[in-house]
Amino acid sequence: MKMTFRWFAFGHDSVTLKQIKQIPGMSGVVTSILDIPVGEVWPIEAVTRLKDEVSAAGLEMEVIESVNVHEDIKLGLPTRDKYIDNYIECIKNLSAVGVKVLCYNFMPVLDWARSELNYELPDGSFVLSYRHDKVLNMDPSSMADKTANDSMGFELPGWEPERLKQMPQLIEAYKNISVDQYFENAKYFLDAVIPAAEKYGVKMAIHPDDPPWPIFGLPRIMTNRDNVRRFLDLHKSEYNGLTLCSGSLGANRDNDIPAMVREFGGEGRVHFVHLRNVIHHEGLDFDESAHLSRLGSLDMYEIMKALVDIDFKGYIRPDHGRMIWDEVARPGYGLYDRALGAAYLLGLHEAIMKNK
Repeated sequence: MKMTFRWFAFGHDSVTLKQIKQIPGMSGVVTSILDIPVGEVWPIEAVTRLKDEVSAAGLEMEVIESVNVHEDIKLGLPTRDKYIDNYIECIKNLSAVGVKVLCYNFMPVLDWARSELNYELPDGSFVLSYRHDKVLNMDPSSMADKTANDSMGFELPGWEPERLKQMPQLIEAYKNISVDQYFENAKYFLDAVIPAAEKYGVKMAIHPDDPPWPIFGLPRIMTNRDNVRRFLDLHKSEYNGLTLCSGSLGANRDNDIPAMVREFGGEGRVHFVHLRNVIHHEGLDFDESAHLSRLGSLDMYEIMKALVDIDFKGYIRPDHGRMIWDEVARPGYGLYDRALGAAYLLGLHEAIMKNK
């Protein structure tokens, strides 16, 4: 198991590689190139520059996150083939610099949704928060301005301003696409991409929907155990795998995260793990929290124990952290609380290993 840290390259992060290197037990970073529009090829020159910068800091770059899937692919439009070809070229270029896992998602329009990006917890820290009714009452046409005001000056992956400004039209485009059709569109993508992933040695790891239920009438398919199984069965290759995100799936209290680790991880289909905690409230409402089990609704010990039980050899990272100690950073992606989370998770891992 390798501990990694999400880092936004080329001037998009308040956290430095030097700081990440100093976190005990850190092997590398999970990164992306935000300046390349969705659907375009990541040039070999750009990915080589990225790899060189990370390597110079003494860290590995074996996982890439957020090579986003173009909406035309998700919608099943005739133009999807050219974007699939571009995606395969991205896989080839990433493989050339040693990338082994590609984390992506198949969420329509929005990669994630929250009602607040700076909700204050009783301890005075600030977190991402979700209130279901408030999200459903949001005006999609105004979300770009709201996000710009709340994001501390940072662009949020999945909430890029140009994407948010197109939200009303994109939501309308999905109006007549059923969940079954959406699975078919996903299968078309996988049938084209997974053979290339096998050829170039890059394991595809789909991220669950966040939150794991429908919003704005959009089809969402990575929401629970049965849908994850259905997706993995669309193309039964080890290279069609999962990013198991405890916070995304765990927002639904009916999802048994340790059981999913054991089932899908035991089959070798979990390639990457995002670990964070959430606090369940009434209905579908939740807040993100510190990583410690007793400070949220998820049992992080049991999740880590499940990873040990299956002898997980892949990559993990502490997912969203609180904003603490007056840090100003991208919401969810400050240095301090995620570093604390990494130390806590590695401590759990060491204790479980020594008590086997």
